[in-house]
Amino acid sequence: MVSRRNIRVKVVQALYAVESDEGNISADKALVMLKKYLDQTSDLFLFLVFLITEVANYALIDAKNKASKHLPTQSDLDTNTKIVENTILLSIIDIKGFRSEVKERGISKYIDEEIVKKIYINLTETELYKEYISNEKFDKKEDKNIMSFIFTDLIMADENVTEYIEDQFVHWDDDAEMIYQMMLNFFNKPTSYNLEQLIGEEKKEYAINLLKTAIEKRSFTLDMITPKLKNWDADRIAVLDMIILRLGVCEMLFFETIPAKVTINEYIDIAKSYSTNQSGHFVNGILDNIHKELASDGRLKKIDFKKN
Repeated sequence: MVSRRNIRVKVVQALYAVESDEGNISADKALVMLKKYLDQTSDLFLFLVFLITEVANYALIDAKNKASKHLPTQSDLDTNTKIVENTILLSIIDIKGFRSEVKERGISKYIDEEIVKKIYINLTETELYKEYISNEKFDKKEDKNIMSFIFTDLIMADENVTEYIEDQFVHWDDDAEMIYQMMLNFFNKPTSYNLEQLIGEEKKEYAINLLKTAIEKRSFTLDMITPKLKNWDADRIAVLDMIILRLGVCEMLFFETIPAKVTINEYIDIAKSYSTNQSGHFVNGILDNIHKELASDGRLKKIDFKKN
């Protein structure tokens, strides 16, 4: 499922979006932005699932086109459509909410027929596919392997296809690594995924609480961070770095289930990936300093931010 790291990135992005605007920081506006970013992740995952089903089902279109030729060959008439009865494919199509979510989220608009056709043609030319359709029996392991192959070797490994996806989903770079693993896990047990609530209520609540905490405790966290900046040029500290630091402090103080060391490591990683070259070192130094001070003063006792 969606990782906490990805949730943190969405919260960082939502805060950055609203705090980059002039004027008062609106919690409502930030929450709207956060929902938008979370929805984009769900849309991307659903698109990739839908894309694979479209590639597999293109076998029917291919068979119809070949049979409709003016003078079809016997080979044209015998086009193999075994893949449309792939057990993994059928499981996906039968998942509760799959069809309705595709429709309600407008996922079809991202599908390019030429991209689907290209992926399918490339599939039919592979030895793996030829071996797959040559076996009249259905084997769940082989069914999973061919679906995984479409995703890993014909979608993710094709620069033209991934460029197309990136054009449709501007946050592709943020989500690609996580989505890749999610898709592989999905093929193992597609029916275990709730496509109507891909992120899940617990993760959504975590995201919303983290965002609200960062906004409500802005002055409080800045008061803790500012004294630690004496060895840094305050004018050159990136806005994004300050947001990351505030979120780190919020987690250390107000999120009981998350160990402080995990928090520090996660935000160092986010700083390295999304901010300046020196941001990882900077965030590490400040958060570690604050953590040690809180621990030595006996103040590292997490509580609900609403009670503080």
